[in-house]
Amino acid sequence: MNGITVPMAIYDFVPVALFFLAAVLLQRDLYGRMVKGAFSLLAAGSILVLLGGVYKALWKILYACGVCDYPVLAASFFPIQAPGFLLVFLAMLAYLTRKKPAERAYAVAAVPVFESNLPFLAGQIVGCAGFQWCLFALALRRRQRLAAVLFAVSFVFMMAMGYLSARFDNSAPMHWLAQSVNLAGNGALLWGVVLLHRAGFRAAEGSREPAPVL
Repeated sequence: MNGITVPMAIYDFVPVALFFLAAVLLQRDLYGRMVKGAFSLLAAGSILVLLGGVYKALWKILYACGVCDYPVLAASFFPIQAPGFLLVFLAMLAYLTRKKPAERAYAVAAVPVFESNLPFLAGQIVGCAGFQWCLFALALRRRQRLAAVLFAVSFVFMMAMGYLSARFDNSAPMHWLAQSVNLAGNGALLWGVVLLHRAGFRAAEGSREPAPVL
């Protein structure tokens, strides 16, 4: 492994924190607007996406500080995040269509029988694209054009992360570039969610009483 420094490892936690804030705010606004099953998918998917980012950032900080090289943390990134984004997508799709997500979608969490990140990369792309599309549609429905643009921008940057992953060479410039792109994507996501929140998301969507999560 080349090019990992302590500042770079710390910088890796910033987009993780931005996604965490966006996920918490989104769940706060959607709680009570979603059926119990859909909200559970949203919460579980958000946790998986967050854990994937935390594990990879934790691996970098441990490596940079000379504590240990724990590659399993980095290797778990796609297997954890891909199902997470898919679950978040299913939750948002269920909210927009008011239908329960199909149970067969859970098959994406199955362990592959060959050494390749391709199934998880594909799942992450589908899940991320679907999640951003749902937010984009929701923003247009709420007439929040800037938020819609921000979700589109976030999608572009997140797809750019997939492109960079395919060309990753472990050099220091590549690490900084990848995390800067990741920061921009999650920053745009958080900004868009904040705009929806400030627009009176909950009040505008209706007055249904909050449903219990469990």
